Amino acid sequence: MLGKASSSQSAVGVYGSGALSHVYIQYPPLKCRVPGSLGLYYDDGNKLLLSPTSDQVVCLKTVPFTPHVSPTTDSISEGPVLSIRYSLDAKILAIQRSNHEVQFWNRETGDTFSQKYRSDTESLLGFFWTDCPTCDLVFVKSSGLDLFSYDPELKLLQLVETKRLNISWYAYTHESRLVLLASGMQCKSFIGYQLSSAGIIRLPRFEMAMAKPEANSKPVLAAEDVHIVTVYGRIYCLQIDRVAMLLHSYRFYRDAVVQQGSLPIYSSKVAVSVVDNVLLIHQVDAKVVILYDIFADSRAPISAPLPLLLRGFPRASVSSSQSTSNDAESSEEKDLSDAEAIVYGDDWIFLVPDLICDVANGCLWKIHLDLEAISAISDSSSDVPSVLEFLQRRKLEAKKVAKQLCLSMTRTIILERRPVSLVSRAIDVLVTSYSYSIKTGSYSKGIRTSVPRVNNPAPVTDESTNREETLGKSVIREPTGGVENESVTRSTFVTSDSEDSVNIETHKSNSTDVLTGAEASQSQNLRPGNSALNVNISELQGSNVTSAAITTDELYSFVFAPVEEEMARDSSYLVSILVEFVRSAHVEKIKVHPNVYVLTVRLLARHERYAELGLFIINKILEPSKEVALQLLESGRENIQTRKLGMDMLRQLMLHHEYVVLLVQDGYYLEALRYARKNKVNTVQPSLFLEAAYAANDSQHVAAVLRFFLDFIPGFRNTSDHNNYCRILAEMNSSIAV
Repeated sequence: MLGKASSSQSAVGVYGSGALSHVYIQYPPLKCRVPGSLGLYYDDGNKLLLSPTSDQVVCLKTVPFTPHVSPTTDSISEGPVLSIRYSLDAKILAIQRSNHEVQFWNRETGDTFSQKYRSDTESLLGFFWTDCPTCDLVFVKSSGLDLFSYDPELKLLQLVETKRLNISWYAYTHESRLVLLASGMQCKSFIGYQLSSAGIIRLPRFEMAMAKPEANSKPVLAAEDVHIVTVYGRIYCLQIDRVAMLLHSYRFYRDAVVQQGSLPIYSSKVAVSVVDNVLLIHQVDAKVVILYDIFADSRAPISAPLPLLLRGFPRASVSSSQSTSNDAESSEEKDLSDAEAIVYGDDWIFLVPDLICDVANGCLWKIHLDLEAISAISDSSSDVPSVLEFLQRRKLEAKKVAKQLCLSMTRTIILERRPVSLVSRAIDVLVTSYSYSIKTGSYSKGIRTSVPRVNNPAPVTDESTNREETLGKSVIREPTGGVENESVTRSTFVTSDSEDSVNIETHKSNSTDVLTGAEASQSQNLRPGNSALNVNISELQGSNVTSAAITTDELYSFVFAPVEEEMARDSSYLVSILVEFVRSAHVEKIKVHPNVYVLTVRLLARHERYAELGLFIINKILEPSKEVALQLLESGRENIQTRKLGMDMLRQLMLHHEYVVLLVQDGYYLEALRYARKNKVNTVQPSLFLEAAYAANDSQHVAAVLRFFLDFIPGFRNTSDHNNYCRILAEMNSSIAV
């Protein structure tokens, strides 16, 4: 039953957009308040929030996340509910009724059947559906795992395999397809299985680190202290060590489990979230959240700990003109709204990766990153290139926020005349990111791809999922250590850029397991044959996620061009920046927009740095193009050598028409005629040459031009130009004779 938040919770949290915070939840939440509800349960395979009653199950979709989603219902029979999940094809509804029985409903036919165990020999800890080719359903018991396949014709479960193990509790996420089975007196010994569409992989047994307390006692690891998360397509296990006040991280391989390091925690109650590959560590007692980007080499947080912000909460008071009954009703609604607004309430359940369930108030919140705030906070304490790298790795708000912030920050550091070396590193970040996005196709297709690896990794096996993926996790009552266990099971949530399916990726023993461009090198001493468990690339490519990569055209339009006017008095600095940009683009073999070269020519010529301009052209620092040639000609009005460079570039580019026209405009019409004849240029109007010859007041030249076109252009004799200039030539000759 949905309860109310504890009255001991003091403040209502931090409101408004003006408060300083880098993480926020947006009001209103998704509300699920069902009369007679037996609790809230989260199905992270179908991304459903479930609220069963005595005769039905109310379902709310959480992807896409919207507060006003319409619920759907399924009828069920009366009875206790410990866990509830839909099958991956959404045809079967399974409800765990006790620690010995699971009941199944066929949604199409309404038929039911049950799977029962003997109560005196073993206890059912939980179950989950899989897309493994050998089984559809896995029961986790205190005595091991039972793998079943479902026969739709016989409408029953068939036992495929049994794995005998002593299990105290388990942790599973559908996102990773990984189940961790805890055993031992301290529950710190683990065996893992990955049940994916590629098959079943058994991980080696390993033990999690636990510090020894001063007293002569042995702490027991609880299920709520272990979290399976996916960051940058890699599967990690995060373990809370309450004695040492550390958060240990583990990376999974086929034949090894490697501890990746530890992060400090500052609260006795800690929760974990992952938003857009950023790790959020909630210090619940302190009511702050710390952000980590585990791609970076440093274990330092992205910024200082800050509170979780509640945005959009209404603060309007109730009108005094309402009736007494309306006042009472409004007061009740206001009390409920105030309860909803309590941040880090006692009844909050954090669902990895980015959801929060307020059990007491029947609310589901989605956690968001404020990239603008993170950039502002980080920029004040670190160098800009690192902030740009962080923004370029973001996917969820790539075009809308991350790209605009990158452009704005780059423009600002140029206007502030930061050191050229700093700006050069910032530009390198943007150009490298764009180059990678082109190679992977993420920019052109507007999708997310796998993060690159170094040292010749082996290709990843395709593992697309053809069925709906479903795994339910109880939010308030689902046990993982037996029915008597009151602890809450943590579950995962697949975000809109789904990273559902996982597979095996091998790498050589001399390679460090890195994600270039999205995850910094994390050295791991692994023996040959180690295989990293990663999220499947094919499913990453199927998600509609845009890229924050910035093209060279965008850099010119939104960075270089706007700052030109403001830096007109001192162009040497901007020229240095442009040269660094060209260098970076050439290293990555990226085509530079011609306007960048044009701007460089214009800046050098504006301050009469013609010698440097000549060297830039001769040494091919500025790539030849029509636009550059025309700018050289324009800038060469005050310097004949520069104009000659422009003319030579036109000839080099075989722009014969433009070259001939410019020769005529400069008065070299006879040379232009010879060039046109040699290169067979027949696109220039004869009138242009004739007008130039006539302007020179030389009848012999006019006659020569007429004769040239009579010989060079068939049918010229019948044109108006021929008739007009024959008449003009006759008049010129007659005036000379007189």
